[in-house]
Amino acid sequence: MASERERAGDMFRELDTNGDRKLAFSEIEAGRAKLFDRLDANRNGVLDPQEIQAAVDRAKSARGGSAGAQLADLQQRRAMMDRNGDGKISREEFANFIPDRLVKADVDGDQALSLRELRSLRR
Repeated sequence: MASERERAGDMFRELDTNGDRKLAFSEIEAGRAKLFDRLDANRNGVLDPQEIQAAVDRAKSARGGSAGAQLADLQQRRAMMDRNGDGKISREEFANFIPDRLVKADVDGDQALSLRELRSLRR
């Protein structure tokens, strides 16, 4: 449990590029763009179904638990991210996708998640 908290804290600090202790949706989008670059194995600028499945498989075997579950969630949300319906997810489609649970957690509507709002996601 402590290591999961440490990873969450590390990820928060990495994403919070301006150090204001909030995650602006723009910071989340920038982090998602970096993640896309790691997932796009063939560097063709799109995630195809095979790359997504490979990422899910790697996460499950390497870390298991929440990382695997989050990437498995990616598999389920693929259609929502694929705005042009071509069966692939572009870097822009991937980066600009903010999951509904994050949008709902932004209770003050400031397009950023405070620590309090982020903690509410755990409940």
